[in-house]
Amino acid sequence: MDQSSAYHYGVMRRAIAEIDAAPAPLALEDLAARMAMSPAHFQRVFSAWVGVSPKRYQQYLTLGHAKALLRERHTTLDTAQAVGLSGGGRLHDLFLRWEAMSPGDYGAGGAGLTIRHGTFDSPFGPAVAMGTARGLCGLGFAAETGVEATLDDLRARWPRADHVEDPAAIAPWVEAAFSGRGEARLQLIGAPFAIKVWQALLEVPSGHVTTYSDIAARIGAPRAVRAAASAVGRNPVSWLIPCHRALRKSGELGGYHWGLPVKRAMLAFESARDEERAAS
Repeated sequence: MDQSSAYHYGVMRRAIAEIDAAPAPLALEDLAARMAMSPAHFQRVFSAWVGVSPKRYQQYLTLGHAKALLRERHTTLDTAQAVGLSGGGRLHDLFLRWEAMSPGDYGAGGAGLTIRHGTFDSPFGPAVAMGTARGLCGLGFAAETGVEATLDDLRARWPRADHVEDPAAIAPWVEAAFSGRGEARLQLIGAPFAIKVWQALLEVPSGHVTTYSDIAARIGAPRAVRAAASAVGRNPVSWLIPCHRALRKSGELGGYHWGLPVKRAMLAFESARDEERAAS
């Protein structure tokens, strides 16, 4: 994994704050100056991270970008598979294999499981990953919440499991998750309703978005929009199960368990990468 990823996200996080505070789009020189960087260095960091200009990326970071995605790339999950918008085309052609625990195993709070964890660099700052022998069961982002709080949050979901620090055991899956190469295996540990919601999220392709109401309809519970949104927020394997692609029907971002700047960065990252691939 590129060891500069955390540094790049740190720059992006500061850029997001500056863009939010500015009444109008910032020129390259102004944005670079606000972060105490030369325009040339700032341009190089942007290009290394997403491959598009700071001006273009700034458009992706605006709050209006989510509404534009909803207008232009709104995936109705009932038709996603029919038009080829799921499966192999999702998440930079990453091959993702997943399985769910039984409801009884979930209810046991992870009793009998050994869950290994570690902290890794990611394009979105420090990431805490957890995995069983069968695959990743947790992936959280610590740029806004801190590593210890993120680790505690994930561990609390399976309080009776044996938690062991062992990053090497899960590193290949984490590498696949962020590079889009190789195989990332998942073991989904959750209540049956939540598993259905997370399965629906897996059908949303990179560069597209859906709504909480679409997800509720997809799992056969169209009136359970709030419950579906809550299950989205409790997704334990962020990024791989793309809860950042779920928006409110109005086009507002909604919430994000690991902080809205991370959600916006993920949407912008995917949009920029999709544009880069389309141009190549």
